Amino acid sequence: MKKTSSTAFLRITLAGWVIGLAFAAVVFRSDAAAPVRAQVVILGTTDMHGRVFPIDYYTNKYDNVGIAKVATLVKEARKNDPDLLLVDSGDTIQGTPLEYFHNKKNNTPPDPMMLAMNALHYDSMTVGNHEYNFGLKVLNKARSEAKFPWLSANSYDKGTDRPHYTPYIIKEVQGVRIGVLGLTTPGIPNWENVPHYEGLEFKETVSEAKKWVPILHEKEKVDVVVITMHMGIEEDLRTGTPNPAQVPNENAAIAISRQVPGVDVILMGHTHRDVPSLVVNGVLLTQANRWASHVARVDLYLEKDQAGRWQVAAKSSRTIPVTEKTAIDPEIAELGKPYDKETQDWLGRAIGESSEDLTARDGRFHDSAIIDLIQRVQMEAGHADVSMAACFNLSARIPKGQVTVRDIAGLYEYENTLVTIELTGTCCACSGVLFG
Repeated sequence: MKKTSSTAFLRITLAGWVIGLAFAAVVFRSDAAAPVRAQVVILGTTDMHGRVFPIDYYTNKYDNVGIAKVATLVKEARKNDPDLLLVDSGDTIQGTPLEYFHNKKNNTPPDPMMLAMNALHYDSMTVGNHEYNFGLKVLNKARSEAKFPWLSANSYDKGTDRPHYTPYIIKEVQGVRIGVLGLTTPGIPNWENVPHYEGLEFKETVSEAKKWVPILHEKEKVDVVVITMHMGIEEDLRTGTPNPAQVPNENAAIAISRQVPGVDVILMGHTHRDVPSLVVNGVLLTQANRWASHVARVDLYLEKDQAGRWQVAAKSSRTIPVTEKTAIDPEIAELGKPYDKETQDWLGRAIGESSEDLTARDGRFHDSAIIDLIQRVQMEAGHADVSMAACFNLSARIPKGQVTVRDIAGLYEYENTLVTIELTGTCCACSGVLFG
C-alpha cells in the first residue's frame, strides 16, 4: 500500500473541512430564505335548529342529523388541528319539539344546545332570526348560558350606535390574527312579533360590513377576516336573478363579496343549502346545509411577506356530511339525555282520537281534512268568520285511532302566531279590492 505523507493528509483534511463549512453555509442560507408558513383550520355549523340527537321527533324515527354526531366530526378534526376555530352561523335554539318543550314548558335548566356547544368549545355563534321566536327572555337566558360570544355587528340598541351583541372576536392561531365578524339577516321585523325584538333594530349588512371590516384591519391589525353570517346567496349566479320570496336585504353574501374589500372567507347560513365551496371576487364562501347534517371546513394557508406580514397564499373549503357511520358522541348524548326523556314523555301523551287516517300529502292542491281541522281551530280560537292557513309539512299525518301530541306537533315545524284581522268592508277606489 502506498503511504500518504502527513502534509498531504493535512491538505486533504483542510479541504474537506472547507467544503463542509461551505455546504453548511448553503444549508443555513437555504433555511433562512424559506418562507414562514402557517395553516389555519376553521370548522363551521349553521341552522342546527335544536337538533341534539339523530331523531325526527315528529315520526319518532332515526334521522341522520344532530350535534351529537357533529361532535364526533369536530373531535376527530381536533386530533390533527387542536387549535382549529369552531364557529356557528345561527338559528340554534328553535326547531325541534325538544327545544320547544325546553323554551315553553320547562325553561329552568340550561338550554340544551348551549350545553352541547359549550362542551365542544365553540368560539362564537352568530345570532339568527329564529333565536327570537320565543321572545327576549328566552333568548337572553340562552345567551347567558353560552361560554362563547353571540355575534351580530348589525344588531343595535334601537336609536343608538351601540351594538347590542359583540360585533366580532379576534383569535390568534399559530401567530396569525383572525377576525371573525358576525352579521344577522335584517329581515327579522318582517317575521317576528314586535315584543320579541323590542328595543332592537337591524341595519342593512353591506354598509355594516364596510364599516367593520376596516376596523378589523386597521385597528385590530388582523391578518384574516372571516364573516359568519346568518344570510345566504341572494341571487341565481347563472342569471343574476334575485331568489324569489326574499324580503329586502334578507341575504347579502354575494353583495358583500363584491362590494366589501378585505374579506377572505364567508361562512353562510339561513338558506338551508349545502355549499361546499364557492369563490366570488376572490372571497371563499361555504355553507354547512342545515340541522347539523354537515360541517363546513375551511383551510387557510399563509406565508409571511418580506415586511413580516401574513398573506393568504391559498384557501379551500368543503362540507363534511354526517353519515350513518358517524358515531354519536357519548359526552353530548349524556348532556341531552334528560331533555330527550321529558320531550318524549310529552310527545307521547294521548289527546284525542281520529276515526280516519289523515294526511297532508296533497294539502297544497286539494281539500285536506288536516288543513280543514287547522282552519276550524283557528276560527274558534280567533273568533273569526274566515280562516287562511298554509300547509308547511306535507309529511304530516294523523293516524286512525289514538292521537298524540306528537301527531299534532308535526303539523307545523315553526311556532307561528295566530293573528285575527277585522275587515271594515271599505272599498279601495283605485282597484275595487276590499281591504281591512
